[in-house]
Amino acid sequence: MAPKPMSGGPDIAAGRLTAEDYQRNFSDLHPPLTRHEATVEADRCFFCYDAPCTIACPTSIDIPLFIREISTGNPDGAAKTIFAQNILGGMCARVCPTETLCEEACVRMEGEGKPVKIGILQRYATDHFMEAGETLYERAEETGKTVAVVGGGPAGLACAHALARNGHSVTIFEAREKLGGLDEYGIAAYKTVDDFAGKEVDFVLSIGGITVETGKALGRDIALADLRSKYDAVFLGIGLNGVNALRAEGEDLDGVHDAVDYIAELRQADDLSALPIGRRVVVIGGGMTAIDMAVQARHLGAEDVTIAYRRGAEQMGASGFEQELAQVNGVRILHWVKPNAVTGDNGHATGIELERTRLDGSRVVGTGETIHLPADMVFKAIGQTLVEDPLAGELKIDGGKIVVDDEGRTSLDGVWAGGDCVAGGEDLTVQAVAHGRDAAASIHRALGA
Repeated sequence: MAPKPMSGGPDIAAGRLTAEDYQRNFSDLHPPLTRHEATVEADRCFFCYDAPCTIACPTSIDIPLFIREISTGNPDGAAKTIFAQNILGGMCARVCPTETLCEEACVRMEGEGKPVKIGILQRYATDHFMEAGETLYERAEETGKTVAVVGGGPAGLACAHALARNGHSVTIFEAREKLGGLDEYGIAAYKTVDDFAGKEVDFVLSIGGITVETGKALGRDIALADLRSKYDAVFLGIGLNGVNALRAEGEDLDGVHDAVDYIAELRQADDLSALPIGRRVVVIGGGMTAIDMAVQARHLGAEDVTIAYRRGAEQMGASGFEQELAQVNGVRILHWVKPNAVTGDNGHATGIELERTRLDGSRVVGTGETIHLPADMVFKAIGQTLVEDPLAGELKIDGGKIVVDDEGRTSLDGVWAGGDCVAGGEDLTVQAVAHGRDAAASIHRALGA
């Protein structure tokens, strides 16, 4: 039985559910296909020439080819086709919004409203290969060139793997204790079960030639100038580590949390029943993180969960599938509202005042009409920002992102960047992989090896 709250205090408690509830709630969102199911689904593909699904994929995987390989009983060949373009294809199959990328472009989607299930077929192939424990690539002969990769998320891992495959010696510097970035710390637990993020990191590192130094943050433990002097090239895949503020009164009250930090704690928890959650939860934001936080709050035992977003459903960063997932799991989504103030008692959040909004041209403005929701916990999922201090005065930054060219080169000679930290990105794992892979090709050419 969950402990009761203090009189007059917020209703926040751990252990709200049974062990069976936690296991069920955090089981695999999309259970893998059997061989028969994969063959049947693969046979739905038209194997289009100049396939729109491939064009829609940020890493340009030859989707008709890998699906044909599955249909002919060659899942390992399908995996090799996927990994040739996206070495993190297993994770992308789990977390990328395929419903707005390759599957939305599928010819069957246009004709029938039911696309080929490309994402889960990709998972079938990559899982089959990884579970066999086979080696995919061998390193080229050592070039004698060294590259520092700062950040061990998808962009950094993809860059490091491609460079190591070409014979360069790579050192990854990661601020946290594990590699993987948001794939390890920021994705809903029910999307990547059984420590898949860690297994994929091991798969990437198995190429050899990659040294890992964890607990090393740029600006705290390492400096960009030092890396440039010690290495032949530097790649920055540092992500966005700053947190946007609500800019609302009461934001500093106990019970107001950053959703990314809470999800990271959840992802690293050995015992989900030990995580405290409020009975009434409000999540501010409209992206994937907001959905992941809200659904997981419900899965931890929160009874009343609301997402509050300042625009309409069509403008939400979360896909239609993700919005529906939240609603199916009992999450209410309020559109056209913004936070005015977090209300509290004795230093603890007890509710939030929201103001209804409307468009004034292209600007979102308040209408003056307010509503109040009771809340034991309020989660901020309104985006993250680049921590610029370690880069101050060294790189060109515009709009809170590092400016790069088409090959990922920054304004500083010998320094490339990719992933969420660069301008023009869509904050997707698959796009981060493409950035890292393409920057590695540019670095390889620049090193003349």
